[in-house]
Amino acid sequence: MQDVEGKVAFITGGSSGIGRGIGLAFARAGMQVVISGRKPEHIDETRAEFAAAGLDVTAVQLDVTNAEAVEEAAAETVQRFGRVDVLVNNAGIGLTGPVMGATASDWDWLIDVNIRGVGNGIRAFVPHMQRRGEGGHVVTTTSMAGLMPIVAGLYSMTKAAVIALSEALHIELAPEGIGVSAYCPGPVHSNIASAVSRRPTEYGDSGYTPPPTEFLERAKDQPYMSYVEAGERVLAGVRRNDLFILTHPEFREGVRERFETTLAAFPDEPIDEARAAAIPFLTSHPVYAPENRLPSPRLTDLVP
Repeated sequence: MQDVEGKVAFITGGSSGIGRGIGLAFARAGMQVVISGRKPEHIDETRAEFAAAGLDVTAVQLDVTNAEAVEEAAAETVQRFGRVDVLVNNAGIGLTGPVMGATASDWDWLIDVNIRGVGNGIRAFVPHMQRRGEGGHVVTTTSMAGLMPIVAGLYSMTKAAVIALSEALHIELAPEGIGVSAYCPGPVHSNIASAVSRRPTEYGDSGYTPPPTEFLERAKDQPYMSYVEAGERVLAGVRRNDLFILTHPEFREGVRERFETTLAAFPDEPIDEARAAAIPFLTSHPVYAPENRLPSPRLTDLVP
């Protein structure tokens, strides 16, 4: 989707952090942007930041775990703008800690928001793109924690799940001209850590202690990526039709080591040729073939 001007994008969790940065990048590129969020104060802050930049934005209050509400948001977006071209499944919660410390409610909350919320967005918005028949794009904000599940077990589980989902959907929707990207950022300045303190009452008690205020304050001074730059990298990935949008080269060697560890775990024995011939649809796909692999993105791909 090289030409994005005039296209309509809906961004869940777009009222703060990475989602806000994606919205700003899209709007600067001439897109019509709709953002959603749960907190009215975050929506108001986003409206103010867009206005200060001379950009338009439409904002709605939305809980992505409410499938009917997401369906209504999709229908209202199409009714207002006549189309929807890009869906960004960005809403998520960053509840982290040891797997064995989690309560059943922690499992429920993470899965409902980070997995089912993504599914609700796909089921609500993608059919509108399919019916229009002019292509489109779906971006799901996952995390490097989905590729490097070192310190955030359940969170990493949910992010790995939507990476796999994005890969499958990329293959499935390509014939219809709808691109799909798994966006896997490293640390970005946002409020994802503090958001866990606003846990809905229906999810009961957590096995994790909310991050202390001093931790959140220190994070503001860390050399993380800005949400504005993170958003520009998503725009570049949509234009390139990247399957994976990776933003932090600091993770490259760690990911290489993980995949080499995976490869080393395969049995050192001859391939059963008869079995291989029976399951080629399981063992590879042209989307991963070297000749179909895009070159690594460069800073010059970003909009100045």
